[in-house]
Amino acid sequence: MSSYFQHPLDLGADIVMHSITKYMNGHGDVLGGALCMNRKDLYDRLYFVQYAVGAVQSPFDCYMANRGLKTLAVRMKQHQRNAFAVAKFLEGHPRVERVVYPGLPSHPQHELACQQGKGFGGMVVFFIKGGLEQSSTFLKSVKVFTLAESLGGFESLAELPSRMTHASITQEERTKLGISDTLVRLSVGLEEEDDILADLEQALKAAVPDSLL
Repeated sequence: MSSYFQHPLDLGADIVMHSITKYMNGHGDVLGGALCMNRKDLYDRLYFVQYAVGAVQSPFDCYMANRGLKTLAVRMKQHQRNAFAVAKFLEGHPRVERVVYPGLPSHPQHELACQQGKGFGGMVVFFIKGGLEQSSTFLKSVKVFTLAESLGGFESLAELPSRMTHASITQEERTKLGISDTLVRLSVGLEEEDDILADLEQALKAAVPDSLL
């Protein structure tokens, strides 16, 4: 989402934590975070902790993050444009069970997302038909998308949470969270829409045989 599409402080949040590493910087070359608030008392308390422990960014990292912020608006517009095209494409695909993207009317909290922000971001989740074999083959077959755990950069990334970001938690816990071996997470980048959709199409065909349709 980033602060371009949603302003949690305006919605009543006391503190907002951003990963500067992701959309804010947007180029995959900075590690950092930020806490934002409107209350002076909270700021003073957190500033004291920061000052005491020395948790500050290097000047160069701050320069790089500030560079990324200058293009945040144009990047987020393109991220969302491509993500919406991907979500619609996947929702109508015979090799896909289900798509989760708040910009789709089929999302259970679509109306809430419309009320709380002015956009939906570039993250798309879908459930591929089949099982672990199909999701693994899909990730091995993509060419425009890169297999990676990160997100929010200029490039399109794909990952399998059950075997990557959430592999450390138990199967029981993953089941409670709805993280199955067929759940694929996409961070849709800034590439040409046609190239992104063509890559998804060829990877889905390679992963899911006609017998599963």
